[in-house]
Amino acid sequence: MKRWFLFLMFLAAYSTFAQTKREREYRIKKEEFPKTSYETLTPYLEGVKRLRFYKEEDGQKQSFEAKFKKGRLKYSVEFDENGLLEDVEFVIRRTDFPDETLYAIERYLNTQFKKHRIKKMQQQYLNVNENTSMTLRNAFQNLLIPELRYELVITGKAEKSWKSYEMVFDHDGNHVSTRTIVPAKYDHVLY
Repeated sequence: MKRWFLFLMFLAAYSTFAQTKREREYRIKKEEFPKTSYETLTPYLEGVKRLRFYKEEDGQKQSFEAKFKKGRLKYSVEFDENGLLEDVEFVIRRTDFPDETLYAIERYLNTQFKKHRIKKMQQQYLNVNENTSMTLRNAFQNLLIPELRYELVITGKAEKSWKSYEMVFDHDGNHVSTRTIVPAKYDHVLY
């Protein structure tokens, strides 16, 4: 009886602390984007292409995102519902990683999965000290600073089936967090 109780408690704790990513993102008009966020971002929007605004919900919080292409990089700048900067991300390739960092990440992935595929790689600048201007400056200058993070979308096969994950690594390639990505619902698609 005690063993069953402990087993059930373990399962309950595991399911409670397991992180899943259930985000829903939809496009919004510029007028719906927080005014303070847009004003903060305006000095960095010179020469951008395909500027679009999004609202993101994940069940617990809402955030707003501006996505655009500047130079050859695809940026995503995320603000919370109060208009404060959360992070700046842009898509990178394997060749953009420092060699030691990429080696550490690959070594970690090989210990976690039998097989894996990296679908997307992003360089991430978190607004750690709430110094918005410094975070934006670092991101748009593509500086390799200690606070830098790498966010990877990975499809991995641990046992029998493939699952998608969002994994975050620090600037040295050390694992920071993992979230399971739940596929989007396609109820709206008619056949």
